[in-house]
Amino acid sequence: MTPSTGRRVLVADDNPDQRALYVDILTHAGYEVIQARDGMEAIARAREDGPALILMDVTMPGTSGWNAVRAVRDQAETRDIPIIVITGLSGTGDRDASFAAGSDAYLSKPVSPRRLLDEVRRFLVVP
Repeated sequence: MTPSTGRRVLVADDNPDQRALYVDILTHAGYEVIQARDGMEAIARAREDGPALILMDVTMPGTSGWNAVRAVRDQAETRDIPIIVITGLSGTGDRDASFAAGSDAYLSKPVSPRRLLDEVRRFLVVP
């Protein structure tokens, strides 16, 4: 996959402290960040705001992150957006489920700022 030159990242996590941490890290690295508090909002924001990348938590109220990944993949206008799953679930089955749902990468929480940015930069190039 060729990295996108887009700068907009959608952060989907139900934990406001976790979202704030990712927003700070990404903003300081030059990315524009939009946020979603749950899977349904993530699906809507992906369609409405056209992010270049999505960071998706798995365990969220309502629709899980895995279901949100599937929904993003099912929509023509969002199916090519790279998705990095970031979760506290760290079993082999959880990793496999993330890729089976359609994610492009998988990170276990806690994730260091450097590791997060390295993974984001695999998919996005800030011009």
